[in-house]
Amino acid sequence: MLKIAGSMASPAVVQRGGVTRDTHKLFAETVLPHLDDAHHLARWLTGNATDAEDVTQEACMRALRALDRAPVANPRAWLLAITRNTAFTWLARNRPKSVVLTDDPEAAADASDMDTAAPDAAMIAAADAAALEKALAGLPLPFREVLVMREMNGLSYREIADAIDVPIGTVMSRLARARGLMLAALKGQI
Repeated sequence: MLKIAGSMASPAVVQRGGVTRDTHKLFAETVLPHLDDAHHLARWLTGNATDAEDVTQEACMRALRALDRAPVANPRAWLLAITRNTAFTWLARNRPKSVVLTDDPEAAADASDMDTAAPDAAMIAAADAAALEKALAGLPLPFREVLVMREMNGLSYREIADAIDVPIGTVMSRLARARGLMLAALKGQI
């Protein structure tokens, strides 16, 4: 689980940056329960864990600044929308416009750390996970983001639509297309 460093506000009403003790409490209640989902989404959008940590931290800072503006009806969808927008901003700033896909060295490291009691099973599981990750990474970003939000974060169609600001029909269409592309990619790897 990701953790945000920091301490509670001092007895003074306002802390550094104008963040009140009440805002810290609201942050802990609204954002922290969904931090793992935000990091998971950032991981899939950026392509690696290190960049995802940067994106998640920036998304948390944006969420903290936005907490006092209006009440949050659906904190999970709200945080994932902030994370998504932060990831796109981060990618535009830090990545070239063309993307070159390579094999993930983290998957190879994970495969070598598997339990030695069942090496065949471990290698099969690692190969399956690598195939899924490769197929997911190969999806166009609009399809990948809705698939991750639905299948990995468990958001409803409405929550996804709210998070990415599109109609529900577009979410359903993108999910169907993403699933079809995943299936085709996985069949091609067998």
